[in-house]
Amino acid sequence: MEQNYCIIMAGGIGSRFWPFSRKNRPKQFLDFFGTGRSLLQLTYDRFRKIIPAENILIVSNELYRDLILEQLPEINDNQLLLEPVRRNTAPCIAYAIYKIKSITENANIIVSPSDHLILKESEFLETIRQGLEFVSKNDNLLTLGIKPSRPETGYGYIQIEFGESNLRKVKTFTEKPNAELAKLFFESGEFFWNSGIFLWNLKTILAAFDFHLSEISQKFKQGLKYFNSTEEKKYIADIFHTCPNISIDYGILEKASNVFVLCSDFGWSDLGTWGSLYDISPKDEKENVTLKCKTLYYDSHRNIVALPSGKLAVIQQLNDYIVADSDNVLLICKREDEQQIRQFVKDASILYDGEFD
Repeated sequence: MEQNYCIIMAGGIGSRFWPFSRKNRPKQFLDFFGTGRSLLQLTYDRFRKIIPAENILIVSNELYRDLILEQLPEINDNQLLLEPVRRNTAPCIAYAIYKIKSITENANIIVSPSDHLILKESEFLETIRQGLEFVSKNDNLLTLGIKPSRPETGYGYIQIEFGESNLRKVKTFTEKPNAELAKLFFESGEFFWNSGIFLWNLKTILAAFDFHLSEISQKFKQGLKYFNSTEEKKYIADIFHTCPNISIDYGILEKASNVFVLCSDFGWSDLGTWGSLYDISPKDEKENVTLKCKTLYYDSHRNIVALPSGKLAVIQQLNDYIVADSDNVLLICKREDEQQIRQFVKDASILYDGEFD
């Protein structure tokens, strides 16, 4: 257990959850379900059950340092890796794995987003234990694949090789498909959703970076002597912006030949959109979802309504809409058009000089 580490990625903006998720307080820092714990805190709590507290690293943007330490006062500054600029998941993960290398030469590593929902925690933890056992004995890269429950166009898909075990070799990765392709994937039984949760041992992921993303690995390798010293922050500030903006999926996993998937089903949602939140939330008899507010619905169906606590929304003859009111922004958008929300954020930022980011 002492050689098991967890990297929690907590630097995203979550713009598809605008206006609740904002640049100064993204969705990973929000309590969506009234539990008293944010998504980041729930993720930390989950991994704390199987990973030593000192072996959990949080990677995020410098903007969120105070927020993270406020929500996770149990971590110290050496566990908080701060990116000066956003460069996607490959540089983020590279920083964390070289941080681990500066501490130990032998580690099994979990990489997880900070903002996913896990409904069946015991099944999830058992899956993680199985994954750690696998990567501790094999020089393979492992991703958790989720058994799809519907044809979903908002997730990436992993095609698996035929076999009896829940550990399968990956055949192909496919980014978010169109509706027709998603239906084919779902019906074939060969495809699993890509959860974005990864496991590997330190030696294997370092070798993968050296082979596929040497431009990134060389930068961190050269700075190892500065890690865990007062020079670390300055070195990262000097080199991080020179890293290519690339995801771990595109940079390594889609190219590597030693990628396996652990086929899983533990009540997972990436909570990437209002639609994904609608899907997993309790609904009334008209299939409306109400979050932390008061509502009166009249001849209205299949809406998701999120307002500040204590506020009343009266909704008449509205079907299949998102109604979200947070601080100084009210969003009213068709659920089927929620992929446009990112564009709404960009347009508002340009027109109003970032006032509503």
